[in-house]
Amino acid sequence: MAEIKVLKRDEIAEEFKWKLEDIFPTDEAWEEALKNAERLIEQGSSFRGKLSMSAKSLLDFLRYDDEAGLELSALFGYASRRGDEDTTNPKYQDFVSRMRNYFVRYSSAMAYVSPEIISIDDETMEKFYKEEPDLELYRLALDRLRREREHTLGESEEMILAAASPVKNAASNTYSLFEGADIKFPAAVDSEGKEHELTNGTYIPCVQSADRVLRKNAFESLYHTYEQFKNTLASLYDAEVKGRIFSARVRKYPSILEASLSRNEVPVSVYKNLIDTVHKNMSYMHKYVRLRKKIMGLDELHMYDLYTSLVPSADKKVSFEEAKKTALEALQVLGDDYVAMLKEGFENRWIDVYENVGKRSGAYSAGMKPHPYVLLNHKDSLDSEFTLVHEMGHALHSYLSMKNQPTVYSDYVIFVAEVASTCNEALLMQHLLSKTTDKAERAYLINYFLEQFRTTLYRQTMFAEFEMLTVEMAERGESLTAESLSALYGKLNAEYYGDGVVNDPEIFYEWERIPHFYYNYYVFQYATGFSAAIALSTRILKEGEPAVKDYLKFLSSGCSTDPISLLKIAGVDMNSPEPIENALKLFGELIDELDGLMG
Repeated sequence: MAEIKVLKRDEIAEEFKWKLEDIFPTDEAWEEALKNAERLIEQGSSFRGKLSMSAKSLLDFLRYDDEAGLELSALFGYASRRGDEDTTNPKYQDFVSRMRNYFVRYSSAMAYVSPEIISIDDETMEKFYKEEPDLELYRLALDRLRREREHTLGESEEMILAAASPVKNAASNTYSLFEGADIKFPAAVDSEGKEHELTNGTYIPCVQSADRVLRKNAFESLYHTYEQFKNTLASLYDAEVKGRIFSARVRKYPSILEASLSRNEVPVSVYKNLIDTVHKNMSYMHKYVRLRKKIMGLDELHMYDLYTSLVPSADKKVSFEEAKKTALEALQVLGDDYVAMLKEGFENRWIDVYENVGKRSGAYSAGMKPHPYVLLNHKDSLDSEFTLVHEMGHALHSYLSMKNQPTVYSDYVIFVAEVASTCNEALLMQHLLSKTTDKAERAYLINYFLEQFRTTLYRQTMFAEFEMLTVEMAERGESLTAESLSALYGKLNAEYYGDGVVNDPEIFYEWERIPHFYYNYYVFQYATGFSAAIALSTRILKEGEPAVKDYLKFLSSGCSTDPISLLKIAGVDMNSPEPIENALKLFGELIDELDGLMG
């Protein structure tokens, strides 16, 4: 394995950096815009006490709110993207800090809005709709707000909660800086004695290596380092959960889970259904682990053996240029218009491609105007190719929703966020499988597909169960200590992977490196999104144009109805265990095919 070296930001070519000048041409322009944004606080405050007085006042405010939202999105988007380029750069961390401080003041000034709108009785509200027909555009948004009547406090209490947001968000913000800028790992040494720089970004390439010595050393270096901070990170996570408990109880929700899901109109039963259905089908995961152990010819399969390819002879590098070309071919099934938007993103620097020192790890898409932005840490691998189509799925979902929906409904809710991204991945996999006639290459691709099931459907469900159980512990008044968190994580890891793999003690600390545990019940949506995406991609490839038409309608719908109904438009019902069961059945069939190919 070639030595892994991380470049500095100024060593990366401009063509591989996102073009933030599309938001603000210079840092100075951003500074000026932030100064100008002070007027938004004054303008927003000017509606105080007037929202229930007349239909016109309410309509004027809602239009103001749309415009203010776009302006603040640009300000925060620019600061956040700059901050993520290099989390060690104090200038841009200051930009992010100033935006957070601004949002505290803005939120405090706007704390009157929900109580005032909720105070309008239904009869008066209907009268307003008749007096100002343009208010009909906002009916759904107003109904959603007014349904939260029992969970909305008075104006003074809402102001206190808004002012307290920096305290509530402190744990998450601190973790982001710790994980992105502060934690450092000893180099990982391979079988030839060569050292490899280890970061959260280079860890996966290390454990994907065919060199078992490097895999083991990278695994131990990473987790032994995290173990040193177990008490600090347990305290941070405990603070994060306590903040959620405070918010949920103050707002009179029976649980944090219900508080989190209700904002996105997702029934708690959907969350529980995912965990229950996966538990009923755990045998597929255990079967896959045993097959991996057999194919690798190991007496003991360890956690650091799970990521390396079972068909290393078929491993190949995938440059960023190749990844883009294949993405365009694979997603052509979604039509010329979709491909044209994809090309626009590729050619106009929507994407920040390569890792650099201090850059935020992982990958994401940030939906905003004039277009979305995508952060990658591309490694010239098949995994990075899939990450590209995944994040561009998010990006074009945002792009289509913003293009086709009014501002108030242009942002889709988190529950459907992972559907478009994972559907792209499933379409890419089917495209790659359809092109190959080589037995080894097909086995290699199936192995990769199986890993998507393992890491997305099973592993993310395990994360979801860990988050649910730890939050329930805290709600019962139990302490979230390094010992209790690690013990629970180790227990779940053993249940999900079975006895085919050694439950290495280092993996007990994996909870420390999962940033999504600070996202308030986010991870389950990777698993539900994956299940929905398998169903949708199957329908698209089987039915063609009618399915594509429904799917693009879903992508263009923003939050114009509840997420369960949105997915029904595309052809899948997440109230039912059926999509999850069908995805797991496919997982089982692929395991059998790989066994046959490798036998």
